[in-house]
Amino acid sequence: HPPGLGAPLAIVIPAYNEEPTVADVVGEIPRSAAGLQTEVIVVVDGARDATAARAAGAGALVCDVQVNRGQGAALRLGYWLARARGAKVIATIDADGQYEPEEIARVVEPILAGEADFVSGSRRLGAELTTDKVRHLGVLVFGALISVLVRHRITDPACGIRAMRSEVTAAVTLEQPQYQASELMISAALHGYRLGEVPTTMRDRGVHATGTKKGGNFGYGVRFARAALRTWMRDRTAARTRLRPEKIHTS
Repeated sequence: HPPGLGAPLAIVIPAYNEEPTVADVVGEIPRSAAGLQTEVIVVVDGARDATAARAAGAGALVCDVQVNRGQGAALRLGYWLARARGAKVIATIDADGQYEPEEIARVVEPILAGEADFVSGSRRLGAELTTDKVRHLGVLVFGALISVLVRHRITDPACGIRAMRSEVTAAVTLEQPQYQASELMISAALHGYRLGEVPTTMRDRGVHATGTKKGGNFGYGVRFARAALRTWMRDRTAARTRLRPEKIHTS
């Protein structure tokens, strides 16, 4: 796969032991979204099962990393591959089947319209088909925290579906091995990029769930808050020059 020969919209999927679901997720991603041709890039992060083979069989470009380094590291590699292949917009979606691939167009459209540079889905604006009350509370609390840090209303700081102009991924500082959603959002805002949110749906993980990979709710919350605060302290002096986006052509 030579550089510069990819589609204008890259869909990056980090995957760790998602053999039961990854092929369905890849297969449900439309060939075009919001008028842009798509290319699916799956970064397999040291999986011990057949995740890589399943993703490749479903038609994705697969980068199979042999060592588990964390979702943040997998996404950084995916962003680099997408930029190297010429993507103008990069979207991400989780490999566990909790999000609707057809909703990728929703997070891409505000970018093409020039309304935002980084767009996240929001379960609070859309629907979350789960019954975990602690998770619901965490979304509220951390949404409020990040809203204060970036001075922009955020309803869902950890949604697994998002899109951004490709240059955002090169301009911001990304260091977190996990909890990278808050790092990416906060760093983008503090670098002057415009944030947006759109309604999206989160399904229940169902019978093929491989279990949480980030620990229990309390531990996850502590580490998420720590990552968010560290990112804000690191990047709060970043230049706030607002990006003047170039037009992204859909043809």
